[in-house]
Amino acid sequence: MDKQSTVVFRNVGQLYFPQTRVECHYSLNSDHQWSSSDWIGIFEMGWSSVKQYYTYTWAAVPEGYTEGTSVNCCALFHACYLPRPSHVEYQFVYMDKMGEVCARSRPFTFCAPKPLEELETLKEEQDLEDGEEELLLVIPRAQLLQSRLEECLKKQAELQQALDQAEQETENEKENGIKSKTEWESERESMKEEISELRDNLRQKCELLKKMEGKQKDVKYSQESLTSELNKLMADKSESQQRIKDLEDNVKVLTDREKEGNMELERLKERVKKMSCQMKHNEEKRKSLQVESEAALVEVRRLQERLEASEHVAESLRRELRDLSTRQGHAHTELHQARLQVAQLTLQLSEENLVLREERANWALEREAYRHAAEIDKNKLQELNCEEQRKEEWLQEERMERERLEAELGTDRVSKSKYFAIAII
Repeated sequence: MDKQSTVVFRNVGQLYFPQTRVECHYSLNSDHQWSSSDWIGIFEMGWSSVKQYYTYTWAAVPEGYTEGTSVNCCALFHACYLPRPSHVEYQFVYMDKMGEVCARSRPFTFCAPKPLEELETLKEEQDLEDGEEELLLVIPRAQLLQSRLEECLKKQAELQQALDQAEQETENEKENGIKSKTEWESERESMKEEISELRDNLRQKCELLKKMEGKQKDVKYSQESLTSELNKLMADKSESQQRIKDLEDNVKVLTDREKEGNMELERLKERVKKMSCQMKHNEEKRKSLQVESEAALVEVRRLQERLEASEHVAESLRRELRDLSTRQGHAHTELHQARLQVAQLTLQLSEENLVLREERANWALEREAYRHAAEIDKNKLQELNCEEQRKEEWLQEERMERERLEAELGTDRVSKSKYFAIAII
């Protein structure tokens, strides 16, 4: 039966450090019959026998203690006999001379202080003339482990820095690729608009040529005196019609090519739409896109100015057609100029198509280069991960070595405590 009413433990902590001595404070009331054979043991929680103590010490009382009085006492447990740091819970138990339990304390645990100031013995062999000699170096284990840990952390920091640098380079390459693709798309849109405008201009020029042909017919019926010259003009007109027909065939071929180019552009648009889903985090590039849009607006204004100039040219042609009755001799020259303009527009359209193909080929090469660079960065990242894993395995081995050394030290302590207890008994 526990005699908890005669002995009370006081100021019992939740944890203790096994590297320092532990003080056990308790109070004896007036009903307790103290004996020099009373003892206090440290038991693991859940103990079932008084022989299952981890260590113990005699329950001392202050000098001049008188039986039948209440007194506060303190027992000391030396560091070399304490349990190792762990999550196991222990408690103080007070035993009287009859082996009966008088009091139990609240549970507590032992944990290692930080930094751990245990000593480590290192052996260093030296070759002397008369034989080998071993030198024992005693240093704090915490210092030894701390130096090893600092080396590991330094290597891990270097690996992390290299990894961050590789990720930053990959991110920069992605941003450059996105920027180049955006610029190419803007230029492609402007090219498409310019091609559309040139096609409209070509259609207007063809309509002007038809009007000129109609007015030439009116001049033929109204001015019989110029029949011979008009015959020549008709011959030239038929030749021009044949050339215009050839040009129309060429324009048709170019139109078909343009349709193919538009289909290719639509496919590229689909690809760009798929890629745009991965580019939502580039909001910070909005300002640069605004600058590019302003440049595109400047280009549009320039094209509008060119369109107005073309309209002025058309207006001048209309004025010249009104004066055709007074300038019959210049009809052939104007028709020749119109053919030259049509040929120039056709040549310009073919050049624009050639530039579009070159841009498409350059974009394909740049995309392949970006893909290759991304694969190289991915391989570098895998190598860095493998190196980091090797470092972590080395750290794990160091931790296992440390635990093994601590286990050996704990075994030595246990053996010493048991030896001391046997010697006292």
